[in-house]
Amino acid sequence: MDLDKIEAGVRLILEGLGEGLLSPEMRAHTPRRVAEMLVELCAGLGKDPATEIEVLFQEPYDEMVVLRDIPFHSLCEHHLLPFLGRASIAYLPKGGRIVGAGKLARVLEVAAARPQLQERLTSEVADALMEKLHAHGVLVYVEAEHLCLTLREARAEGSVLATSAIRGIFRTDPAARAEALALIRRASS
Repeated sequence: MDLDKIEAGVRLILEGLGEGLLSPEMRAHTPRRVAEMLVELCAGLGKDPATEIEVLFQEPYDEMVVLRDIPFHSLCEHHLLPFLGRASIAYLPKGGRIVGAGKLARVLEVAAARPQLQERLTSEVADALMEKLHAHGVLVYVEAEHLCLTLREARAEGSVLATSAIRGIFRTDPAARAEALALIRRASS
């Protein structure tokens, strides 16, 4: 990423807002601060979330694994405003292939660290896990508050967008899907 170019762009935005509005502190330091923040928030650009799962463990475990309420934040690609929420991930191991819980959270973190759509984020996490784990199934459930929705036009404060991505057995077997969703909802209630 080109920090200097981002900083110059922020300067133009501030100038566009009107010189009279800018304090000396804002003029001197805000462009660099915003540029550094954007570099941090977009650190996942160019990274494949699936690469976060390089170490798999062999364990004779064939029951559902659920990691609930993983906090995350991302930037809405339409307005570059944050959306913040929690995700829950369920998978059904196949062939004894399991992964450390921290890697599940890391896949989400990398997928979220870029301008993003929540729908795409949800699918990217599910697809990365299916690709790497070769699981019987993956279910990803995401809830987030979008500041572009709460601060702009609709002013729908407190609204939460929910998305899911369902792969493998969770898509084809209603009982497996119901069990995964029940385990995920326990944390949310």
